[in-house]
Amino acid sequence: MIALDLSRLLSRAGCVTPTGIDRVELAYAQYLNGSNYAHCFAARNTIGGIGLLPATCVAQFISELASLWRDGAAPGQMSRIISGARQLQRAALFGGRALGRELRRASTPPVYLLVSHQHLDSARSIARLKRTLGMRFVCLIHDLIPLEFPNLTRIRQTRRHRRRVATVAAFADAAIVNSVATSAALAARISPNVRKVPIIVAPLGADLPNSPTADLSEGAYFVCVGTIEARKNHRLLLDLWQRLAEELGHQAPLLRLIGQSGFGSERIARGVAGLRGLVVEHPDLPDVEMAAMLRAARALLMPSLAEGFGLPVLEALTLGVPVLCSDLPALRESGAGVPEYLDPADIAAWHQAILDYTSDSPRRGAQFARLASWRPPRWAHHFAIIDQLITGFG
Repeated sequence: MIALDLSRLLSRAGCVTPTGIDRVELAYAQYLNGSNYAHCFAARNTIGGIGLLPATCVAQFISELASLWRDGAAPGQMSRIISGARQLQRAALFGGRALGRELRRASTPPVYLLVSHQHLDSARSIARLKRTLGMRFVCLIHDLIPLEFPNLTRIRQTRRHRRRVATVAAFADAAIVNSVATSAALAARISPNVRKVPIIVAPLGADLPNSPTADLSEGAYFVCVGTIEARKNHRLLLDLWQRLAEELGHQAPLLRLIGQSGFGSERIARGVAGLRGLVVEHPDLPDVEMAAMLRAARALLMPSLAEGFGLPVLEALTLGVPVLCSDLPALRESGAGVPEYLDPADIAAWHQAILDYTSDSPRRGAQFARLASWRPPRWAHHFAIIDQLITGFG
């Protein structure tokens, strides 16, 4: 029996577009609903416990949320999703004993699966489930960025992440990670003298719809996908586009920023305002529109200062779009040698790359040649690794 924690998705019910972590939890929920596993869904409640969620209500909520994030809001859909989330949160409040009964029915030790970082910093309920039910606890760690680069995040997030790692070290029977880079970062933070925690590398899959290319009349443009926050290094792109504006005027390519505002975005917003007409924000694009826009781009730009995996790189390459990204270990994994890797501090290198990719240059053609033999990782491969892990518990 697998109990998947849906706390993250319930907390995101009012959001019209997903983050990368949202996509992962949704993929797990959809996978379990289509699998042969005995499973149920649970969530943290307002008093710190973990409660069972009614399966029928979860199925409806997941279906509505997936439709919203893929196609955009239909009339009345957002209110239905928010209402469904509230109903499920109420069920979690009174579902603690029901969860215990459900997990005790399992013929083998049940597995509690948490694939977001939601509430991972609070270990008491997890410890109680392990103690009373003999439950196995498996979590997915997306990155160690708040600990490795505390200057790129909020202080409270760094403290919270330190507690999350402590929970993994103390209670996890296995930790799933999305890359070898994240595996190494997590292993370095867990003391092997306390207890050995198996760390399983399972690369993520891409699930953007294969939309037709967008019909846009603005000419050549580039796209940057991701939450607008300090670690994504949008500042470099804005400085670069200021330079292009001065050099090329109206002949400069357009820059499209796809993503919602996050930590440290205020300064970026001021920079975007100063480049009106050359830089355009798209904070609320559903997946079908994002995929269509991405397919017509000259390249995806990802000058991040830190990444745990780099899902936009995978998504762009899957759609056949070239990528210019930072030379980071995680991005080298997700891109598998296809993108061009640049120093995220070298604006001159980025400037030349943008000029070269604005036209059908030999440099851009060389990446298409590399892309022709590239095969993207799929969610099926990810879940095959997870199946092996779960089966191994016996």
